Amino acid sequence: MLVSYNWLKQYVDINEITAADIAEKMTRGGVEIDFVHHLNQGASSIVVGYVQSCTQHPDADKLSICQVDIGEEETVQIICGAANIAEGQTVVVAKVGARLPGDLKIKKAKLRGELSQGMICSLQELGIDSNVIAKDVAEGIYVFSEAIAPGTDALDALNLSDDVLELDLTPNRSDCLHMLGVAYEVAALYGKEVTLPEETVDVDSASASDLISVEVENKEETSYYEAVVIKDVKVGASPQWLQNRLMAAGIRPINNVVDVTNYVLLEYGQPLHAFDYDKLNSNEILVRRAKDGEELVTLDGQTRSLTGENLVITDGEKPVALAGVMGGKSTEVDHTTTTVLLEAAVFHSSLIRQSSRTAGVRSDSSARFEKGVNPERTPHAAKRAAKLIHELASGSILSDAAVVDTRTITEPKIELNLKKMNQRLGMDLTCEETAAIFKQLSFQFEQTNEGFILTAPMRRPDLQIQEDLYEEVARIYGYDNIPATLPEGTTSQGSLTPFQAKRRRVASYFEGVGLSQVLTYSLTSPAKANAYKRDDQTLIQLSMPMSEERSTMRTSLLPHLYDVLSYNVNRKNANMHVYEIGSIFRSNEETLTTQPSEHEYVAGALTGVWQENTWQGEKKVVDFFVVKGIIEGLVAELGLEEIISYQPATRPHLHPGRTAEVIMEGTVVGYLGQLHPTVQRDSDLRETYVFELDLQALLQTEVSLIQYKPLPRFPSIVRDIALVVNQDQTAAEIQRTIQGAGGSLLTSVQLFDHYEGEHLEEGKKSLAFSLTYLDPEKTLTDAEVEEVHQTILEKLESDAGATLRQ
Repeated sequence: MLVSYNWLKQYVDINEITAADIAEKMTRGGVEIDFVHHLNQGASSIVVGYVQSCTQHPDADKLSICQVDIGEEETVQIICGAANIAEGQTVVVAKVGARLPGDLKIKKAKLRGELSQGMICSLQELGIDSNVIAKDVAEGIYVFSEAIAPGTDALDALNLSDDVLELDLTPNRSDCLHMLGVAYEVAALYGKEVTLPEETVDVDSASASDLISVEVENKEETSYYEAVVIKDVKVGASPQWLQNRLMAAGIRPINNVVDVTNYVLLEYGQPLHAFDYDKLNSNEILVRRAKDGEELVTLDGQTRSLTGENLVITDGEKPVALAGVMGGKSTEVDHTTTTVLLEAAVFHSSLIRQSSRTAGVRSDSSARFEKGVNPERTPHAAKRAAKLIHELASGSILSDAAVVDTRTITEPKIELNLKKMNQRLGMDLTCEETAAIFKQLSFQFEQTNEGFILTAPMRRPDLQIQEDLYEEVARIYGYDNIPATLPEGTTSQGSLTPFQAKRRRVASYFEGVGLSQVLTYSLTSPAKANAYKRDDQTLIQLSMPMSEERSTMRTSLLPHLYDVLSYNVNRKNANMHVYEIGSIFRSNEETLTTQPSEHEYVAGALTGVWQENTWQGEKKVVDFFVVKGIIEGLVAELGLEEIISYQPATRPHLHPGRTAEVIMEGTVVGYLGQLHPTVQRDSDLRETYVFELDLQALLQTEVSLIQYKPLPRFPSIVRDIALVVNQDQTAAEIQRTIQGAGGSLLTSVQLFDHYEGEHLEEGKKSLAFSLTYLDPEKTLTDAEVEEVHQTILEKLESDAGATLRQ
């Protein structure tokens, strides 16, 4: 909502208050002002001029030499290139030394040998947006439609000395969608009175009921409809003041009749519509639902296909307007119009919202009907508009307007308990102080033993319960004036749950090892969701998806990580290491009669170089063991080493020989591996490794507390063994066998070599381990170590068939 400061002064005495002060006060009072626009944009020395003569430039076909009276002793000569310049016009002149928006300074100049002492301006050159300039004056210089004395400040004549407040309204404050609503707000904040517009009209003795009748098909959908007939109208340009106010509010002037309806819309918040009475095919107005397949050409020239969800105004047969949204082209008021049918109505807000959506058109009118208009004010708006049309278009208002009125106007009564209000606000207001605030707000009330019974005015539909009144009292009293008090009662310190704390540790760990966090959509395509779901799962489809690519709840985090990698790699970010913590969604119900389950997972995708030591000329590219090392580090961070193991596996989207599952106490909680070559190719990726883990399972597993041990005082003994084992035996199995046989003296087992090939029997491989022995209480002897070492070798031979490599 754009509010002209100069226009606002018509209703509230704010001459001693600046627009900036009002903006500050309103924002602190709960109605946020985003900007205060200065319409002059730094322009100066701009005056009204009168073109006394206009002759052709001798050396330029498209230039004219103008002698212009600008209210000084002598006329000035100005060279003008506008096609519409002519003698006898009242125009806008930027004098020599003037500044225009954009910091353009006007200087004396010679154009083709002729002196030019200023510039005749268009509205665009004065900084006015072309979208709000009347079409008939959009091209060329601006010509005033009425005589103005030369030398008059043109910025004042065009209302460009004005400030415009841009309101950022919340949905509950629809009462500030018009000037009177804002006037009541400002008056309340400053303790002023509101001056209402003049509505008294003189009517003709002829009756409008003889020319028009109104019928409403459903009175719940249209509780009020008034048709006012105004004869002998002279349609033309609006006076300058009216055009100025409309342009300041962001509305393009059209003609005096249409401009009045827009003016009253902004003034009262009541949408109106003017029909050319003579273009109606009958003397009947019927308000009904549209029939499926009916068409209407609206004022914007678009043909709208209507359905039963649209409410229309008809001439008894065919639609002539889309009710509450936009009028029809066939009954548009133009320069040929002599009789106007003025419509003022109250339509059901939800119906107008539905009609606007299905027709695919939204207007200032529909925006206000959707939020609900004040039905009490509708007849007043009709009188105000009829009065202005009479004054500005010489119209004669017929008596006895055709009206259908089934409104129920009941102002809600709200009880306010003063003690409860003070407790809630942390204040100690007296009855007198509270009553004074209600008087500032122009509310009617009665005082009771416990507080007040207040009658909420129809102009404030947001006031329904006593908590709404608490807010009104607080904001008028001043939020800044409410004393700061400590809360009473017991308090508890906020903290993260164990699960939340662990999740943060996981994110910190991944970022510490060099992965970057990404966030992707929870919605994906059916193909991607289907590729990663389990056989017993059912895809979860949206009923109204934004697109096919976002129509299904994801079953894995990985597909969108491929998209992230592909996007970056295609933009020369070759080394990408990313992870995401997010939810996947599962359902085993084909009919989805129960809610699907949501599980939190963590996934990662890595491609390119992992580490690069430029000074040594070394590069380490991402491989399987890099990813496995990252997972092992996470497992250690969470204290799960004792219950996590890994085993080879196959998955459809991963490389068959470079994939492993993560096992926790016999249950698969994730996997890691290289992307299958076909998936890499389809995703436009090079060699890529991924992992996905059930974060919920990992973080909800109880682990023992970390126990710290003192540093050993006695030396350890290290023995290396190289074992020949079957190729199908894993290093993890051999390592567990060693640890089981080593007892308390064996403190560490590390694999340091893996060999297959020459000098080994077919089907065999060599695994080399480093074994560390330590007794924290004494220095070990060779005999003690040898005894444990032999026990390990015997256990390896008996249980794993392993032999020492010769």
